[in-house]
Amino acid sequence: MNTDKRFEIVYIEDELPIGELDNVLWQHGREIEVCEYWTGDLAPKNRRFSVRGLWSNNALFIRFEAAIGEAMIVNETPNLAEKTIGLWDRDVCEVFIAPNAQFTNKYFEFEIAPTGEWIDLALEVTHDGRKTDLDFASGMTSAVKTEYEKVVMAVRIPFSALGKTPKNGEVWLGNLFRCVGTDPNRGYLAWMPTMTEIPNFHVPERFGQFAFTRQ
Repeated sequence: MNTDKRFEIVYIEDELPIGELDNVLWQHGREIEVCEYWTGDLAPKNRRFSVRGLWSNNALFIRFEAAIGEAMIVNETPNLAEKTIGLWDRDVCEVFIAPNAQFTNKYFEFEIAPTGEWIDLALEVTHDGRKTDLDFASGMTSAVKTEYEKVVMAVRIPFSALGKTPKNGEVWLGNLFRCVGTDPNRGYLAWMPTMTEIPNFHVPERFGQFAFTRQ
């Protein structure tokens, strides 16, 4: 297990309305910048993204801030009322979360697109392959806004959907990603590079630490 990187997720006492993308509470989160492709090679600055994380008694909050350096690949008629299957084929930011560090082959995937489209999945990696529960319903909510040369996206994930609420000092495992652009130059950025031969985010043994802390 590769856990040499830590993503510090900071506790907040009050609930944060997910649509308040500029709320001062976000500044309490420890910002990390994701600069590498899944191979470990550096990505250009206009494809990089940063992430902040917060947690309350009820939910996990993740905020992505992604550079816009090329035409975004998005749905022209997005459906925000339900999850969008295949969202990973477009421009998207993703967070993978394994609440039980002893069983990292069981984890959750949450994605948010610049259109506000989203998807939530429960996954299990076995010797026979990867099992994906497309019917998983987390109750996640999301918000987005596009600014000059960047897009800001955030998700709120209820802990009830993850099966547990973290304690101060507890460490879960996970990874953070961005898919951007089109083939043959499509970019697959990863906080913890997965180092696979072809792009593949589903590599639990490459997860880093999600550390839940109080200021």
